[in-house]
Amino acid sequence: MFFLDAMAVPYRLLFVCLGNICRSPSAENIMNHLIEQAGLGDKIQCDSAGTSGYHIGEKPDRRMTQAANAQGIEMRGRSRQLEPSDLEEFDLVLAMDRSNYDGILALDRSGQYADKIKMMCDFCSEHSDTEVPDPYYGGADGFKYVIDLLMDASQGLLDKVVAEEL
Repeated sequence: MFFLDAMAVPYRLLFVCLGNICRSPSAENIMNHLIEQAGLGDKIQCDSAGTSGYHIGEKPDRRMTQAANAQGIEMRGRSRQLEPSDLEEFDLVLAMDRSNYDGILALDRSGQYADKIKMMCDFCSEHSDTEVPDPYYGGADGFKYVIDLLMDASQGLLDKVVAEEL
């Protein structure tokens, strides 16, 4: 007898910021790091996208990559723009800030997917931020802070997904 659950579809997370070169690829790669450490690579998949098309095809920002590497996180991937089909394909869509959240909602004209669109900072346990700040125009401290903030939020998100979805 063949069991379909052996081929169960993984839970899918999509991280979204403006250009998909700083915050959302960092969240994606941090989450992938935590998933790998937890041995859940076959159960959870991650991707990231930007609400704009400014940087399509580009690698993550070098300053973000340096900040992530300093904490043992390898940055992979290339920027892509958020598509309406992403709202159907992913189980949870995580916005880095309110503007990103509003941009995601704008793609969901019917309101059908609103319940799966969340703010990334909602999963923080150590930080009180409500949004992940965009470090693009700042200095190295801003990139390091974003990595720390996303480490906190990603761990909280992973804990919630494991407890409620797996």
